[in-house]
Amino acid sequence: MATRDRFGRRLIQLYVGLTLYGTSSALLVRSGLGLEPWGVLHQGLARLTGLTIGVVSIIVGAAVLLLWIPLRQRPGLGTVSNVFLIGIAMDGTLALFPDVHSLAVRLPLLVAGIVLNGVATGLYISARFGPGPRDGLMTGLHRRTGRSIRLMRTAIEVAVVATGFVLGGTVGIGTLLYALSIGPLAQLFLRVFDVPSASDGSTVVAGGQPQGAILRR
Repeated sequence: MATRDRFGRRLIQLYVGLTLYGTSSALLVRSGLGLEPWGVLHQGLARLTGLTIGVVSIIVGAAVLLLWIPLRQRPGLGTVSNVFLIGIAMDGTLALFPDVHSLAVRLPLLVAGIVLNGVATGLYISARFGPGPRDGLMTGLHRRTGRSIRLMRTAIEVAVVATGFVLGGTVGIGTLLYALSIGPLAQLFLRVFDVPSASDGSTVVAGGQPQGAILRR
C-alpha cells in the first residue's frame, strides 16, 4: 500500500509540475520582459511560422527527443508527457491571460513566472519519471563527448537564446533574472518535493534522473 501511495504521489507531482511549468512560461510571455532560454527560441519560431508558442514547444520537444536516438538516451513517461503537456498548458494559460502593458503588472508577472517555474521544476523532476527532452539532450551530450554538464548546458542555452533572438524572441531583464535564480529555486523545491525512492516495479520510469543538472525548458 505504501508503494502504491508513493507511486500515486509521484504521478500527481509529474502532471501538476508539467502543467505549472507551462503556466509559468506563459506568465513570462505575458510579462514581455524576457523569457527563459528555450522560451526565446519557441517565441521566435512562433513569430516566424504563425503557430502558437505552445504548438512550437511541442514540435521542438519532439524534434529534440529524436536526437536522443543517436545519444542512446532512454525516455520515460515524464519525457513523453513533457513534450505535450507543457505546450498545451502554455497555450491554455495565454488564452486566459490578456496582454498587459502596465509595468506595475508586468513585473509581478515576471517574478511569479520565475518562482512558479522553480516550483514546477521541483515537482516534475522529483517525481522521477524521466527527464524532459531538453534535459536528456544535455546529459546525453555530456556522456557522448565527455565534456562537463555545465559546459553542455551553457553551450546549448547560448545557441538557443541566440537563435531565438535572431528569430524575434524576447530577450530582456527577465532572461537574465531567470538565469540567475532558476538554479537556486529549483534546488530548493527539489528538496521540498522529493519523494523517497523505492522499487515499485513500474516500467514507465526512466532511471538516471539528472536532479543536479537542470536544463530549463
